[in-house]
Amino acid sequence: MRMLVLGAGLQGSACAFDLLREPAVTSVQLADMQGAALPPFLQRSADSRLMPVVLDVRDEAAVREAFNRCDAVMSAIPYYFNAALARLAVEAGVHFTDLGGNTQIVQEQRQLHDAAVARGVSVVPDTGLAPGMVNVIAQHAIDQFETVESVKMFVGGLPQHPEPPLGYQIAYSIEGMVDYYTTPSLVVRDGQPTTVTALSELESVDFAGEIGTLEAFHTAGGLSTMVYRYAGRIPVMEYKTLRYPGHAAIMAAIRDLGLLGTTPVNVKGTTVAPRDVFVKVAGDQLRRGKPDLVALRVVATGTSQGQRLSRAWEVVDRYDAEHGLSAMMRTTGYTLSITGQLQAGGAIAAGVHTPDECIPAAPYFDMLGRRGIVVREVRVAR
Repeated sequence: MRMLVLGAGLQGSACAFDLLREPAVTSVQLADMQGAALPPFLQRSADSRLMPVVLDVRDEAAVREAFNRCDAVMSAIPYYFNAALARLAVEAGVHFTDLGGNTQIVQEQRQLHDAAVARGVSVVPDTGLAPGMVNVIAQHAIDQFETVESVKMFVGGLPQHPEPPLGYQIAYSIEGMVDYYTTPSLVVRDGQPTTVTALSELESVDFAGEIGTLEAFHTAGGLSTMVYRYAGRIPVMEYKTLRYPGHAAIMAAIRDLGLLGTTPVNVKGTTVAPRDVFVKVAGDQLRRGKPDLVALRVVATGTSQGQRLSRAWEVVDRYDAEHGLSAMMRTTGYTLSITGQLQAGGAIAAGVHTPDECIPAAPYFDMLGRRGIVVREVRVAR
């Protein structure tokens, strides 16, 4: 397997780190516009198979040349490049997967389905943690029932030791967090797609051990295209973000005061968007870089063998102190790596598919387990 990873940030580097632990991977190009300044965990594990590459993904000729030297491409760069890159990958006859996060881009990529089939390659967008891992687990849950009443997904990236006032640290970018907290969330209600307000419909989710009780609230994006896939088939489907208790109330107050707004205001003769000020000031405070954890749960309710019941699957992953990888990097970057390996190994059919449509649960769970990320079924109240 000759692999190309686009983006040498945290997620791309984690993906490359995982690929290098697989004997079947013969080369890993790690491409970045500025060149790859390898993080310590990748420096320690690098061997002759790792090839840092300077690549501007806006340079179509250079991208085509890079694609011609690989079997599969894993994109860990901003979502708005992924539609064009997927098209170039199909034209080059190589597999393509990305972290996604924007459903409109995924819909654009779907237009490549017939061309991908003709070329014998697969395109799998949205293969991070959420969307990504949680959607594969949700599909596995759906498959256990004859009829399904509801599917509820909960995911949170959290510090292991929360500090006031928000009990949170930045896992990706604070701009992304602000987007999640201000964009309406698309859910399925009464079998139909509908929107609900972000940070709304607060509920408690209990985890064993020191994590304890977390709060869950609506945010956008986690369901991805499952909203449309299961509209008219499953009455209730929703995605909520997990945080330590009290977080949602504070962020809702900040939002409702207009401090996350994008309309510029005049402050002592200077025009500035309130959101820009919040992103700068709060972002500096929340980039703590302390040990984190990822908590995930999927709860499905339906009928099996004529009996109505609820079943739940859970993942709890923590910072890898031995190698210096965060739980968010492991659950996101490793999922990207695993998907690329499944594609290059022929386990995913040609065409454009989202993770819930194409990633086989059994080998995926097994590959996660070998990395210490365990998907386990847990008991829930009916």
